[in-house]
Amino acid sequence: MTAPSRAEPFARCHRHAWLLVALTELIGDCARAVGEVYRPVAEAPPTRPDVPVNLGPLLGLCRSARTRVEAARARDAVRCASAEKEAIPARTDVGADFLADLLESPAQAVKRAQEPASKGEFTVEQILDEATDSAVLSGLLALHEAQRQSDPGTAAARCLVAAGHFTLAVSVISLDVPAAAP
Repeated sequence: MTAPSRAEPFARCHRHAWLLVALTELIGDCARAVGEVYRPVAEAPPTRPDVPVNLGPLLGLCRSARTRVEAARARDAVRCASAEKEAIPARTDVGADFLADLLESPAQAVKRAQEPASKGEFTVEQILDEATDSAVLSGLLALHEAQRQSDPGTAAARCLVAAGHFTLAVSVISLDVPAAAP
């Protein structure tokens, strides 16, 4: 296995360009939707316990997010047809494990991604793609949960959790994880 060139992180971002756009837009949309929930409460007198809030933007976001992600992935696939993503064989938790390690210790995550890559089990690229997919799926699931909430505060909190997952996915797409030294 050859060491990655310095151009590979950019190539990875290039390969996921539309997904990056969709995810960063979703992060902003999550923030705006939550703002629409909290703004009326902030503007109301503190003695007013029942403030009507606008859940419309949050619910619209919840309904559109999956379609937006799928459309971005499709656009990236068309754009980079010659750079097809290699699938990770048989269900593995390598991406989820990488994410868990990344949140605890980025240095440990890099080391653990390099180990299976050095053994030829997976490529670093496959591990990062799987981690990205896991983070995006977690964000979409959080939005699904937000949509199901009857309490606006809980719905807003779930929407912010989704934004965190989308931010993590953007971070993983942007990571530069070199192959382990032989």
